[in-house]
Amino acid sequence: MRAVIYEKTGDSSVLHIGEISKPKIGPSDALVKIDYAGVNFIDIYFRTGLYPTEFPAVTGREGAGVIEELGPDVPSSYNLKVGDRVAMYAQNVMAEYAAPAASNLMKLPDGVSNRDGAALILQGLTAWTLVRDAHEVKPGDVVLVHAAAGGTGGLIVQMAKHLGATVIGTASTPEKIEIAKRHGADHVINYSNQKVLDEVMKLTDGKGCHAVYSGIGKATFDDDLECCRRKGTMVTFGNSSGAIEGFRPLVLGKKNVKLLRPRLDVYVAEREDWDQRSAELLDLVAKGVVKLDIGKEYKMEEVPKAHEDLEGRKSTGKLIVKIS
Repeated sequence: MRAVIYEKTGDSSVLHIGEISKPKIGPSDALVKIDYAGVNFIDIYFRTGLYPTEFPAVTGREGAGVIEELGPDVPSSYNLKVGDRVAMYAQNVMAEYAAPAASNLMKLPDGVSNRDGAALILQGLTAWTLVRDAHEVKPGDVVLVHAAAGGTGGLIVQMAKHLGATVIGTASTPEKIEIAKRHGADHVINYSNQKVLDEVMKLTDGKGCHAVYSGIGKATFDDDLECCRRKGTMVTFGNSSGAIEGFRPLVLGKKNVKLLRPRLDVYVAEREDWDQRSAELLDLVAKGVVKLDIGKEYKMEEVPKAHEDLEGRKSTGKLIVKIS
């Protein structure tokens, strides 16, 4: 079968189409024919070596397609059968077939297409667990969301607004500012010509935010902590500018800020948590509370370009790849 693979770490040029063996499933796995896959910063982290992996590696951590086979030990409580359309949060997804653990599958209802399912599962569950589990957003909260025109950032904006927060977003261009506003951001700071910390303090009468959600990493980390109010929460969930270095826990004591570096797989490690959060997410989409913003669709051969667009901040919304 065809897959997007790489044999070493490096820039996007290490990615290429290769022929690999169709995966064999284990007793608790499913064989899924992939229709669409999503592109995420975590793919870049593995490709560049920030996160370790074994080679040769298949890129991609989320996708959607149709179940062709189920292992004999897949619990009936999962309510899965051959022919079901599912989205998955798993490894090795940018391929014609994947063999994820059945516990990592989310059955898609009639109102959600495979294309939308691939765009939804990783970033959608990430965003929803961030606003429900990392810092539980409540009515009256003021939150700062970086990259508010992006895939995860745009979802956090919509979800935080739904939960009653005032949302301050950041973006880098007039076009992205308008997208962030369409997502529901109350205020959007243009970080290319405004100092985010100064603007946040103006907007909050010097108090700062109840929570800061940042997938940026080291470039904004120090100011993000300053953007938190007393007893606020800093949620750092990505490293698009590089990993945070030289952190000194003592700085948290200045305002008794809580610092989290959460992982989606830990939040949904138990099946009951997976079922609850995925059902809530699908309900938000079905009711139109959360609207997916698919920025661009690529062919498998164009995955290197998709990585470049995401890394270079040339994209808005969710980037997806048509597999079959």
